[in-house]
Amino acid sequence: MGVKGLQYFMERWCPESCLTVNLGDMARQQISSDTTTSPTLVVDGMACLRHWYTCKDWVCGGQWKEYMSILRSWIERFTTAGIKLVFFFDGVVEEKKRHEWVKRRRRVNGEVCKVFCYIKLHGEQPGRNLFCLPSGLATFTRFALRSLGQEVFSSVQEADYEIASYARRHGCMGILGQDSDFIIFDSAPYLSVAKLHLDSLTTVLYDRQRLCQAIGLYVSQLPLLACLLGNDVVPEERMQTIRNNAMAAYRKKCATAPQDQIVLAVSMLVSSLCDAEENETGLVPQSLTRSTADRCLLEKGICSYLLPIQETSEQDDAPFLSSGHAFEKYVNPEILKACREQHRSAQSFMVYNVLCNGLIECSNSLEDEEEDELLPQAVVYKTCRQHIYSLLLLSRANDSESEELPAIREWFVYPGNPLKEPQMVQPILASFPCERPSLDVLWFGSGPDVSTLRLTSFFSIFNCQEVAELHGAIEDFLLAALCLVIYIALQVPSLCSEDVDAYLSQAVCLSFKSPQELQQIKLPFLCSRAVQLGSLYVRGLSHLLGANCASGCPLPNTALMPWHSFDGRLFHSKYLLAHSAAKENVLLDNNPSLSLFIQLREKLVQVCTKRSRVLQSRPRPTVLDQSQRTRYRDEHKVLVVTNRKMQSWQAWYRKICVERRGRQRGRAHHSPTQDGGKEAWPAVRQRGRACRSPAQDGGVDAERASGEASGVSRERRRSQDQDRRLRTWGQLSNHLALSKRATAVNVRERDGETRRSHREADVERERLRA
Repeated sequence: MGVKGLQYFMERWCPESCLTVNLGDMARQQISSDTTTSPTLVVDGMACLRHWYTCKDWVCGGQWKEYMSILRSWIERFTTAGIKLVFFFDGVVEEKKRHEWVKRRRRVNGEVCKVFCYIKLHGEQPGRNLFCLPSGLATFTRFALRSLGQEVFSSVQEADYEIASYARRHGCMGILGQDSDFIIFDSAPYLSVAKLHLDSLTTVLYDRQRLCQAIGLYVSQLPLLACLLGNDVVPEERMQTIRNNAMAAYRKKCATAPQDQIVLAVSMLVSSLCDAEENETGLVPQSLTRSTADRCLLEKGICSYLLPIQETSEQDDAPFLSSGHAFEKYVNPEILKACREQHRSAQSFMVYNVLCNGLIECSNSLEDEEEDELLPQAVVYKTCRQHIYSLLLLSRANDSESEELPAIREWFVYPGNPLKEPQMVQPILASFPCERPSLDVLWFGSGPDVSTLRLTSFFSIFNCQEVAELHGAIEDFLLAALCLVIYIALQVPSLCSEDVDAYLSQAVCLSFKSPQELQQIKLPFLCSRAVQLGSLYVRGLSHLLGANCASGCPLPNTALMPWHSFDGRLFHSKYLLAHSAAKENVLLDNNPSLSLFIQLREKLVQVCTKRSRVLQSRPRPTVLDQSQRTRYRDEHKVLVVTNRKMQSWQAWYRKICVERRGRQRGRAHHSPTQDGGKEAWPAVRQRGRACRSPAQDGGVDAERASGEASGVSRERRRSQDQDRRLRTWGQLSNHLALSKRATAVNVRERDGETRRSHREADVERERLRA
């Protein structure tokens, strides 16, 4: 949130402090003044997520392949300008900001409810005004940036503080974000990502020095101003009385002062307080009469802006264990050191928060509070989290399994959770087929036996040890997808065989699809249940990531990324096809991976049957009736066949063009002595014309008879045959294109009819209810 109203005030009433700058020019100026360091821009990753994710689809779970290409292009734009990027992400939520975190999560919950109401009413994705980030975007973006060769940090305390501290310590050219707190920090210039034009690399710089000149304060007085205005530490309502008094005093001096100049009024108050007590050593002036609790809160808020003067490593700025030493008896110091280093460099997930804080949180997911059959993701994955906690806390070889382990505090956002206090979750030991492994061995051991033990520990967390048999036989990302779908099938009783087919088929087909092909997937309508299932899968990938890090990384973390095994639009299309009774070859787009799909499904059925879980076929009723579902399935089949025919004809056409170009080049270099001493081509053509008779001009047989006497005519006939074939191909391609367009038009017309009938049914239900 930042400082309440400060950025608006600068833009409205202090425009001289808002400078349009070119980042390329700033980089060149820094290089000219200091040739020893490269221009570095510190990026607030959390503030950039909404500006990075510009994919058309966001409600179905995310188009992750397209998102990766967007990130790659974004980075390349700065790299070509000679600017180095350093990214920071929130690694923890400090307790002093918990109330603000809860307030935001509740607000987003209301927006999620509106999204599902819109989908169920209109059968389509709502507009950008209801935009919600796909589940897990912040988690996986830091791994995506690392895979693109960028320097990424996860914070161990407040991310804004670490960003400002890093930028000041390393002399960076600026901080790119969208938080007015960066105006208060005495650090590098604050640059707006919301006003960034990527093509020209221009944005707005908010100059704190010019702001101070306009409001009559020193930079050192800005933290007190920020706390009195209200920020993430000091709630706005706690200082409402002070602001009212300041505004009243300001209006005595300026009777026509508008209400939105509260910043000037509070600035005048701060200036008068500091002038009255020039020798004041405390953070809060004594003349500011407030209760002890309010003064403590103000001091805490001011301290959150004070950067360390000494130049120490950022790893020494934060306390080692933010929740005390409660877990020292359960965790070896080497484990704590290793997990902190991995957390800082964004190479781990979940482990640091459990071991060092005893607390984890999860933001909003796209979940329908009116959905009775599907459990919230926090409930679905609670068992595997409990297994992860036990694996981490029972880390020493001499630990007693009967010893009571400390509960982990969980702040998970889901429908029905009021978020008034954290939920206390007790660790539960997973069932291992062998002796329980020590965390020291899993993390620091080596050898083939240790690798097997890591893999066994990973799959035991999800109660699917049998999947380890496929390790090495199939791709790692498919192995992880199979493990996740098995776990969901075991935990969600309402999951049917059609849902499983949709999950597995989209994981298998994704590797055959380019980002452009995924964007072009046509969906006749959106199903709210499929939306929640997509979000459930992506949240499951983050739990796979946490289990993998806790087990010593038996699988590479890259195999657990969503751009390898999930795409929202692709999954939604497979869901509609599976619930429309589509055949397996149609579900797999007629690609050669049908046998792999069957292999994965057979293994899933085998594991579920062994645990007395029987998957049943339950096609879900949708807004389409049976005839419309059949039509959608058949139209999808036609589109697949049409695309394949077009591809085969295009390949043949390219081959013919290559052959014709080769013959034309051969003719250009033809000499009279070639072909056994035949005459030059002009002479041959002239002789053919001279010997030509009217009968020969009248029919194809005569032309062929003449061709037997002349090699030139054979060549001409071959060229004419190919011309006829090319015309035929052109007619066929036009026909296929028209057929494809007609199918798309039919789909759109059917969508309109479906939405109209759905609205009429809603009106009728409201009338009957009235």
